[in-house]
Amino acid sequence: MGLIHIELFTTLDLVGQAPGGPDEDPVGFPFGGWQAPLLDEVSGAQVGAAYEDTDALLLGRRTYDLFAAYWPHQKGGQDNEIATLFNSVPKYVASRGRPDLSWAGSTQLGPDLADAVREIRDRHEHVKVVGSLNLVQTLLREKLFDRLDLWVHPIMLGVGKKVFDGGAVPTNITLLEPPVAGPKGTVYLRYGLADGTPATGDMSAPDRGVGSDD
Repeated sequence: MGLIHIELFTTLDLVGQAPGGPDEDPVGFPFGGWQAPLLDEVSGAQVGAAYEDTDALLLGRRTYDLFAAYWPHQKGGQDNEIATLFNSVPKYVASRGRPDLSWAGSTQLGPDLADAVREIRDRHEHVKVVGSLNLVQTLLREKLFDRLDLWVHPIMLGVGKKVFDGGAVPTNITLLEPPVAGPKGTVYLRYGLADGTPATGDMSAPDRGVGSDD
């Protein structure tokens, strides 16, 4: 069985909407392209490394449409490496509508999204989910992910779609490697899905030492 990786760029207040540009998701959101001023070589290298083993993309409709309009035209440019990867691997689209699937290797998923994602996981080794916040909520709710990569940027927007916007359920995750901060303050966090659900405790219990004279 393969792994489902969720790759997300987020602000400190966990807004994940339209990091790439003002036309990405503009309705009611005035900060499209908020990531651009915070890009640096460290985060760029981290993103490149995160995609190295990708053998399939799983995308929501809006992200798919943006990618399909952009990546097929980037061959030979400064983004040639990732363009070559994205253009060559299978693309799976979660949509209730009728997307244009002219981007080579694209397939629309059936109405039972959870079952479709499980089949994809069985078919591939490393499936990457990029952006696609509505799709991400379903994957979080169903615990249909294995890795969660977050690039947390040092800004707060106060408005916009959130990374965990109604999809999160009680879930244990584990930090897979130490956090790394870039020169502009972006922190890379890599988590993995863990067994069980969050436990609770009592901070005033004797073995905690809270309130003791020591």
